[in-house]
Amino acid sequence: MISQRFSIGPTDAQIAMLQWGESGKPPALLVHGTGFVADVWDEVARELASTYTVYALDRRGHGASHKPRAYHFLDFAGDICRVIDALKLRNVYGIGHSAGATDLLLAAKLLPECFTRLFVMEPTIMDPRAALSGGLDEDSLARVQGALRRQAEFDNSDAVFNRYRAAPAFADWTDTSLRAYVRHGFVTLDDGRVRLCCMPEIESAMLRPIYEAMAQVYVGDARGNPFGSLAEIDCPVRVTTAAKSGPIYREMARRAVSLIPRASTLVFEGAGHCVAQEVPAAVVEAVREFAR
Repeated sequence: MISQRFSIGPTDAQIAMLQWGESGKPPALLVHGTGFVADVWDEVARELASTYTVYALDRRGHGASHKPRAYHFLDFAGDICRVIDALKLRNVYGIGHSAGATDLLLAAKLLPECFTRLFVMEPTIMDPRAALSGGLDEDSLARVQGALRRQAEFDNSDAVFNRYRAAPAFADWTDTSLRAYVRHGFVTLDDGRVRLCCMPEIESAMLRPIYEAMAQVYVGDARGNPFGSLAEIDCPVRVTTAAKSGPIYREMARRAVSLIPRASTLVFEGAGHCVAQEVPAAVVEAVREFAR
């Protein structure tokens, strides 16, 4: 099945989209995590397309979407609302990973009538009821700033694939998912080299609020801290974790469950944080089971 590419919004604020399957079926909206692109959902989306019209987007700062300066949680949630409004989607099954899962949770508060259920894999969550004062500690700051040192250019796509295949973060990805990321998460330059679409300075800007949420110190911008609104989500939500992920993801899932009224949980055994790219068949099965 070949996915269809299109975009919504004006030139200076475009959101790049993918669609799998024919229109007219119930919509499923897939949202990737930080650093990736819509195409990393391909193995999951192809299977779901037998039942749903499947959409995925490149989040702002990623892939072929716009690269603004603002990367707060509500900015991403607002983009989800723009997509839903532009495509006139209703009865949406939202399926998201990491910070992309957070986008969907916050959008479900902004457009409560549009979602039937949410399947969120290790969302980035803080509990505003237990907020801490102060900023990030030195270790977290070092991680945010460390993104600035990420290699942005490579000789070619094969060099990227080989480098990433050897990296622990990608060791368990399927070849299909990794090749999709390498193909669409990089742009080919005039000299034949390839460069990240989500440049290191963009990823670092995205990571700061994420680490602040992890550390319970996120304040937000003039709009404030949006996480208290999770208590107003009125559709069923399945919050999942992965057995091989770090403890912070289990902690953030616990926060999500404590905030969201109609939340249930699931653990993916034998998988790490990028579960949809490691065990896509298990994700498809779990997504379908939750729909039942």
